[in-house]
Amino acid sequence: MSDMSHIPEGYHSVTPSLTSKDANASLKFYAEAFGAVEVFRLPDEKTGGVAHAEFRIGNSALMISDEYPSFGCIAPEFSAGGAFMIYVPDCDAAYERAVAAGATAVQGPEDQFWGDRTARVADPYGYRWSLAQKKSDPTPEEIAEGMRNFGG
Repeated sequence: MSDMSHIPEGYHSVTPSLTSKDANASLKFYAEAFGAVEVFRLPDEKTGGVAHAEFRIGNSALMISDEYPSFGCIAPEFSAGGAFMIYVPDCDAAYERAVAAGATAVQGPEDQFWGDRTARVADPYGYRWSLAQKKSDPTPEEIAEGMRNFGG
């Protein structure tokens, strides 16, 4: 195993860093929708916004800031190609919680051929989130068969 002493304790090799038009509101939404816990916040004293904040969803760390165009930090209008995936104990309950907190429903909870039950939502700040609950452990052959029959 390689030396990982360069990674801060509690972090992984990849840590998402989000940019928001309103990081204060985003942090509140993530707490309500996904149970996020704020760990650190550096306020921007000039604007009252967020220069940098760190939060956790489950055992994963994420970072967020307001837009700083001169630094290359621009919030998305919407997430075009990717999504964050959160494994949750109850996909249906997590989906309902996110929608109740203000997320837009993208796909309701459904059982998938790869063994997860998943749902998808879009947050009000331009990011998409997949909610997943592990339900079974299909074999590679069963997954390949499911992909052949996939209608997407």
